[in-house]
Amino acid sequence: MNLKEYFLKQKAAVHRGTLDVYGKIPRDRLDWRPAEGFLTLGQIARHVWMSEQGNRRIALEDDWSYFETRIPRGLFAILGEVKSLDEELGEIARVHQETLLAVEAFPYERWEEIRENPQFQVRRPIGVMLLGLVEHHIHHRAQVGTYLRLLTGKGASPYAH
Repeated sequence: MNLKEYFLKQKAAVHRGTLDVYGKIPRDRLDWRPAEGFLTLGQIARHVWMSEQGNRRIALEDDWSYFETRIPRGLFAILGEVKSLDEELGEIARVHQETLLAVEAFPYERWEEIRENPQFQVRRPIGVMLLGLVEHHIHHRAQVGTYLRLLTGKGASPYAH
């Protein structure tokens, strides 16, 4: 199994866990956050799919438009209003499928190519950027799990207990 194949399997597994944890968010508490200045539960869900889509485009298409908007305006400014958990979960699923298809079609021989943008001080191989998508999901999945523990007193792990 090469790194691309491993990525595709790992991305799918992490996606299932992400949906499991995010599915435990109370529908009426999307606007909950542990303190002022933190992302709300709904904003985390939105940020995850927006970031995946934008970073995938950087990695596979050398399209920096996500950073060109997000960096100068800031994360809160680009998120917009979150209205429904089901809509956000649908977007997470849609972007996940797009990522799987795009990565599957992208030649493995190109994974070592460098994506570089001095304006954003980024210089990384495509493969490293793609693996970062998985890490980002896990980071925010753990964040949502912590939020839910604080909010409900219950854990939200994707793993069997």
